[in-house]
Amino acid sequence: MAVNPWQLLDTATVPGGEGTLRLMRRGSEFSIMAGSTSLMNSRMSGSEEALASLAWERISGQKHPHMLIGGLGMGFTLRAALAILPAEARVTVAELVPAVVAWARGPMAEVFGAGLTDPRLTIREADVGALLNGEKLYDAILLDVDNGPEGLTRDANDKLYTVAGLRRTLRALRDGGMLAVWSSHTSAPFTKRLATAGFDVEEARVRARGARGGERHHIWLATKSAKAAPRPTKNPTS
Repeated sequence: MAVNPWQLLDTATVPGGEGTLRLMRRGSEFSIMAGSTSLMNSRMSGSEEALASLAWERISGQKHPHMLIGGLGMGFTLRAALAILPAEARVTVAELVPAVVAWARGPMAEVFGAGLTDPRLTIREADVGALLNGEKLYDAILLDVDNGPEGLTRDANDKLYTVAGLRRTLRALRDGGMLAVWSSHTSAPFTKRLATAGFDVEEARVRARGARGGERHHIWLATKSAKAAPRPTKNPTS
């Protein structure tokens, strides 16, 4: 049986010079790779979709919800969010690599469908950390910018997962808001840092292919209580 080979469609340098991404296609299947690691594949979207649905379950009582998604990727989390959020919602997507946005509008347009034209959506070509400067901006912050807090795709992302970075995220959430973090694996130290930063923490195990099974991925669901008041930390890299 003939094997359908992967075809390289494009490459992109991550801003800051931290690596190169490759967009690959094999028939109707797409993959975005960093080196030999597949960061995402168009046939495996279940856990990324769960990132949006599990977050929405916990903030569905919020009026005019504003959701920030860190990482556009192949749009799985975005499409799931747009499918369940009400008409008055707002969704902001932060994507660091401009080429990923161009791929979504170009070779992967069939994967994204009409999602990028949704009037509720704003795409910012920026580091998601740059959108966390402020207080009570969002009802939900969804992070899928790495393979997890211990599987960084770029070193600069480490600051998102420190106690100091998590307290900054806590301040950016409205009361009752939540932070949801996707990971390919669990991390007890990160669970502890979330609690130290002032979050009430839940954890969920989800399948890469949803109901069709696949590898088990991990999602942290960290809620900001109305009484949460982030304290300064003496060691911002802890």
